[in-house]
Amino acid sequence: MKLTLIRHTKLQVPEGVCYGHSDIDVAASFTDELNRLQSKLSGERFDAVYASPLQRCSKLAHALGFDHQIVHDERLKELHFGDWEMQAWNDIPRELFDVWAQSYADMAPPNGETFAALQQRGIAFIEECLQLHANQHLLVVTHGGMIRAMIAHALNMQLKGLFRFHIDYASLTRMDFSGTVPRVEFVNR
Repeated sequence: MKLTLIRHTKLQVPEGVCYGHSDIDVAASFTDELNRLQSKLSGERFDAVYASPLQRCSKLAHALGFDHQIVHDERLKELHFGDWEMQAWNDIPRELFDVWAQSYADMAPPNGETFAALQQRGIAFIEECLQLHANQHLLVVTHGGMIRAMIAHALNMQLKGLFRFHIDYASLTRMDFSGTVPRVEFVNR
Protein backbone atom coordinates (compact mmCIF):
# COMPACT_ATOMS: atom_id res chain seq x y z
CA MET A 1 0.00 0.00 0.00
CA LYS A 2 1.19 3.48 -0.83
CA LEU A 3 0.04 6.60 0.99
CA THR A 4 0.33 10.02 -0.59
CA LEU A 5 -0.22 12.50 2.21
CA ILE A 6 -1.16 16.12 1.59
CA ARG A 7 -0.91 18.74 4.29
CA HIS A 8 -3.75 21.25 4.02
CA THR A 9 -3.16 24.71 2.55
CA LYS A 10 -2.48 27.87 4.55
CA LEU A 11 -5.15 29.00 6.99
CA GLN A 12 -7.19 32.07 7.74
CA VAL A 13 -5.66 32.51 11.19
CA PRO A 14 -3.13 35.02 12.49
CA GLU A 15 0.43 33.74 12.58
CA GLY A 16 1.51 32.52 16.00
CA VAL A 17 -1.89 31.12 17.03
CA CYS A 18 -2.27 27.54 18.25
CA TYR A 19 -5.10 25.95 16.27
CA GLY A 20 -4.78 22.09 16.29
CA HIS A 21 -8.33 20.68 16.54
CA SER A 22 -9.98 24.05 15.87
CA ASP A 23 -11.93 24.10 12.61
CA ILE A 24 -10.20 26.97 10.80
CA ASP A 25 -11.04 27.96 7.22
CA VAL A 26 -8.49 28.18 4.40
CA ALA A 27 -6.62 31.39 3.56
CA ALA A 28 -7.18 33.61 0.52
CA SER A 29 -4.19 31.89 -1.14
CA PHE A 30 -6.22 28.66 -1.40
CA THR A 31 -6.78 28.76 -5.18
CA ASP A 32 -3.10 29.35 -5.95
CA GLU A 33 -2.03 26.56 -3.59
CA LEU A 34 -4.69 24.26 -5.05
CA ASN A 35 -3.44 24.90 -8.59
CA ARG A 36 0.14 24.03 -7.59
CA LEU A 37 -1.08 20.84 -5.89
CA GLN A 38 -3.11 19.81 -8.93
CA SER A 39 0.01 20.22 -11.04
CA LYS A 40 2.01 18.03 -8.63
CA LEU A 41 -0.72 15.37 -8.70
CA SER A 42 -1.11 15.41 -12.49
CA GLY A 43 -1.19 11.85 -13.80
CA GLU A 44 -1.56 10.28 -10.34
CA ARG A 45 -4.33 7.73 -9.80
CA PHE A 46 -5.71 6.93 -6.35
CA ASP A 47 -7.80 3.95 -5.32
CA ALA A 48 -9.28 5.71 -2.29
CA VAL A 49 -9.26 9.20 -0.80
CA TYR A 50 -9.33 9.95 2.93
CA ALA A 51 -9.45 13.32 4.67
CA SER A 52 -9.59 14.82 8.11
CA PRO A 53 -13.13 16.12 8.66
CA LEU A 54 -11.82 19.59 9.58
CA GLN A 55 -12.81 22.04 6.85
CA ARG A 56 -9.24 22.94 5.86
CA CYS A 57 -8.71 19.31 4.76
CA SER A 58 -12.22 18.54 3.57
CA LYS A 59 -12.34 21.64 1.34
CA LEU A 60 -9.02 20.73 -0.20
CA ALA A 61 -10.02 17.11 -0.89
CA HIS A 62 -13.27 18.28 -2.51
CA ALA A 63 -11.51 21.00 -4.53
CA LEU A 64 -9.09 18.38 -5.87
CA GLY A 65 -12.15 16.75 -7.46
CA PHE A 66 -12.66 13.70 -5.27
CA ASP A 67 -16.16 14.58 -4.03
CA HIS A 68 -17.80 11.21 -4.59
CA GLN A 69 -15.09 9.10 -3.02
CA ILE A 70 -13.82 11.00 0.03
CA VAL A 71 -13.95 9.17 3.36
CA HIS A 72 -13.71 11.59 6.30
CA ASP A 73 -11.87 9.98 9.20
CA GLU A 74 -11.73 11.52 12.69
CA ARG A 75 -8.39 9.81 13.34
CA LEU A 76 -6.73 12.09 10.79
CA LYS A 77 -7.35 15.29 12.81
CA GLU A 78 -4.50 17.40 14.13
CA LEU A 79 -3.28 17.27 17.74
CA HIS A 80 -5.85 18.49 20.26
CA PHE A 81 -4.18 21.32 22.16
CA GLY A 82 -6.98 21.56 24.73
CA ASP A 83 -7.04 24.87 26.59
CA TRP A 84 -4.36 26.25 24.28
CA GLU A 85 -6.57 26.07 21.19
CA MET A 86 -6.89 29.49 19.51
CA GLN A 87 -4.48 31.09 21.99
CA ALA A 88 -1.42 32.96 20.79
CA TRP A 89 1.62 30.80 21.50
CA ASN A 90 3.16 33.83 23.23
CA ASP A 91 0.17 34.03 25.61
CA ILE A 92 0.62 30.47 26.87
CA PRO A 93 2.54 30.65 30.17
CA ARG A 94 6.16 30.00 29.23
CA GLU A 95 6.82 27.62 32.13
CA LEU A 96 3.86 25.41 31.06
CA PHE A 97 4.86 25.47 27.43
CA ASP A 98 8.52 24.65 28.17
CA VAL A 99 7.59 21.62 30.28
CA TRP A 100 5.23 20.40 27.55
CA ALA A 101 7.79 21.04 24.79
CA GLN A 102 10.28 18.78 26.57
CA SER A 103 7.72 15.97 26.98
CA TYR A 104 5.09 16.44 24.26
CA ALA A 105 5.14 12.75 23.36
CA ASP A 106 3.72 11.73 26.73
CA MET A 107 2.38 14.98 28.18
CA ALA A 108 -0.78 16.71 26.99
CA PRO A 109 -1.52 20.42 27.05
CA PRO A 110 -4.23 21.11 29.67
CA ASN A 111 -7.37 19.23 28.51
CA GLY A 112 -5.62 18.20 25.29
CA GLU A 113 -3.94 15.04 24.04
CA THR A 114 -0.38 13.71 23.90
CA PHE A 115 1.50 13.34 20.67
CA ALA A 116 1.71 9.61 21.41
CA ALA A 117 -2.11 9.52 21.37
CA LEU A 118 -2.15 11.34 18.02
CA GLN A 119 0.37 8.83 16.67
CA GLN A 120 -1.76 5.91 17.89
CA ARG A 121 -4.69 7.35 15.92
CA GLY A 122 -2.44 7.48 12.85
CA ILE A 123 -1.16 3.93 13.34
CA ALA A 124 -4.72 2.63 13.75
CA PHE A 125 -5.64 4.38 10.49
CA ILE A 126 -2.65 2.86 8.66
CA GLU A 127 -3.33 -0.64 10.01
CA GLU A 128 -6.98 -0.49 8.97
CA CYS A 129 -6.01 0.77 5.52
CA LEU A 130 -3.51 -2.07 5.14
CA GLN A 131 -6.40 -4.48 5.69
CA LEU A 132 -8.78 -2.68 3.34
CA HIS A 133 -6.36 -1.47 0.64
CA ALA A 134 -3.35 -3.80 0.73
CA ASN A 135 -2.04 -3.20 -2.82
CA GLN A 136 -3.59 0.18 -3.47
CA HIS A 137 -2.49 3.82 -3.61
CA LEU A 138 -4.36 6.11 -1.20
CA LEU A 139 -4.54 9.89 -1.06
CA VAL A 140 -4.80 11.27 2.48
CA VAL A 141 -5.48 14.97 3.15
CA THR A 142 -4.46 15.70 6.72
CA HIS A 143 -2.33 17.88 9.02
CA GLY A 144 1.35 18.50 9.69
CA GLY A 145 1.32 16.80 13.08
CA MET A 146 -0.32 13.66 11.71
CA ILE A 147 2.12 13.49 8.81
CA ARG A 148 5.04 13.79 11.23
CA ALA A 149 3.56 11.04 13.42
CA MET A 150 3.14 8.74 10.41
CA ILE A 151 6.73 9.43 9.29
CA ALA A 152 7.97 8.56 12.78
CA HIS A 153 5.98 5.33 12.68
CA ALA A 154 7.28 4.37 9.23
CA LEU A 155 10.88 5.12 10.24
CA ASN A 156 10.49 3.49 13.67
CA MET A 157 11.79 6.64 15.32
CA GLN A 158 11.04 8.22 18.66
CA LEU A 159 8.61 11.11 18.79
CA LYS A 160 11.09 13.36 20.62
CA GLY A 161 12.78 14.75 17.51
CA LEU A 162 9.66 14.88 15.42
CA PHE A 163 9.47 18.64 15.02
CA ARG A 164 12.77 18.60 13.17
CA PHE A 165 10.60 17.60 10.21
CA HIS A 166 9.08 20.70 8.69
CA ILE A 167 5.95 19.83 6.72
CA ASP A 168 5.04 22.60 4.28
CA TYR A 169 1.47 23.67 3.65
CA ALA A 170 0.06 22.08 0.48
CA SER A 171 2.98 19.65 0.26
CA LEU A 172 3.07 15.97 -0.68
CA THR A 173 4.69 13.22 1.37
CA ARG A 174 4.71 9.63 0.15
CA MET A 175 5.14 6.41 2.12
CA ASP A 176 5.18 2.83 0.93
CA PHE A 177 3.96 0.08 3.27
CA SER A 178 4.06 -2.74 0.71
CA GLY A 179 7.38 -4.30 1.77
CA THR A 180 8.44 -5.84 5.04
CA VAL A 181 9.83 -2.47 6.13
CA PRO A 182 7.87 0.76 5.48
CA ARG A 183 9.66 3.38 3.38
CA VAL A 184 9.35 7.15 3.19
CA GLU A 185 9.74 7.94 -0.50
CA PHE A 186 9.68 11.74 -0.21
CA VAL A 187 8.64 14.61 2.05
CA ASN A 188 7.54 18.15 1.07
CA ARG A 189 7.26 17.69 -2.66
